[in-house]
Amino acid sequence: MAKEKKRAVLVLEDGLVFDGFSFGAEGETSGEVVFNTSMTGYQEIITDPSYRGQLVTMTYPHIGNYGVNDSDHESRKPFLGGFIAKEVCFNPRNYYLSKPLDIYLKDNDIIGIYGIETRTLTRHLRDRGSKLGMISTEEFDTAHLVEKLKQARGVIGQDLVKEVTAESLHHWKLGENNKFKVLVYDFGVKENILRMISGRGCEVVVLPAETPWSKALELSPDGIVLSNGPGDPEAVSYAIRNVEKLVDKVPIFGICLGHQILGLAFGGKTYKLKFGHHGGNQPVMELSTRKVEITAQNHGFAVDMDSISSDMELTHINLNDQTVEGMKHRSLPVFSVQYHPEASPGPHDSSYLFDRFINLMDKQPRR
Repeated sequence: MAKEKKRAVLVLEDGLVFDGFSFGAEGETSGEVVFNTSMTGYQEIITDPSYRGQLVTMTYPHIGNYGVNDSDHESRKPFLGGFIAKEVCFNPRNYYLSKPLDIYLKDNDIIGIYGIETRTLTRHLRDRGSKLGMISTEEFDTAHLVEKLKQARGVIGQDLVKEVTAESLHHWKLGENNKFKVLVYDFGVKENILRMISGRGCEVVVLPAETPWSKALELSPDGIVLSNGPGDPEAVSYAIRNVEKLVDKVPIFGICLGHQILGLAFGGKTYKLKFGHHGGNQPVMELSTRKVEITAQNHGFAVDMDSISSDMELTHINLNDQTVEGMKHRSLPVFSVQYHPEASPGPHDSSYLFDRFINLMDKQPRR
């Protein structure tokens, strides 16, 4: 049965306008417009908390083919500001289907727009950089919408971690015969990170982002993971202070935002990328082996390696733009990567990094 088309409009802060059709929830929403180049995995993308404050454009033209199922969520709910697609399937067929994408977005109050030329939008963002944008299904006076955008918040200077982190400390799916206890600071963690750690014989304890470093050490961890998350890393000042106190105490593995926070804890600086890295096809080289990995990424900021303490060593670079993709401490069991080694739904080139973290814990005296 065909869905009745209802008008929607996407307006960018620089005045560019796209007319399309509404799907998901109705109303108005604003945020930074970014594009994701993944060809599959829209459900994992929608449920990645790192997209808080952003309107996500899929460059792959046909979205929703297999609907949404209950086992592939990466967080307790979607946190993104809105969703943009060229074509949407409203009648998916899938053995694991729970509901169509349109209904899932509506149930979670996420506003979407489809039927626009996403190639044009993507090229515009690539050439001119990420822009604030607004999706509306209610008002179509574009000049007025652009004026409204002047009051919208961007991601620079915003602590969005507080909006996505866990409400309380909790264990994640306790297993048996766990060799290590790993604390995961939840800055917006994807659940596949927790699965990867738990599946390697670890008790996983998830900490709210503001958990004091002293409380973390009281739990006697064998290692700590600093998770991915949304927004400007310099705005998450409490996390930076905590990591400064923890770096010489236990092995630490930083992922994405966790990598940026680690860099800041070692005295470094971060900066905003022109349009960020969002997708499952980013080439990264590990400098020590010259091995190239195809990686999943989702970030709008990067670490300035030249600003960081000389105790930290560059380990990985992005082959597209030579930005920092990984680093490690020269003497402490501390390392991080800018990309997503859990890579749900893929690619899986980088899962070895979890084994590297396990090996670091294995070499430490037991607490």
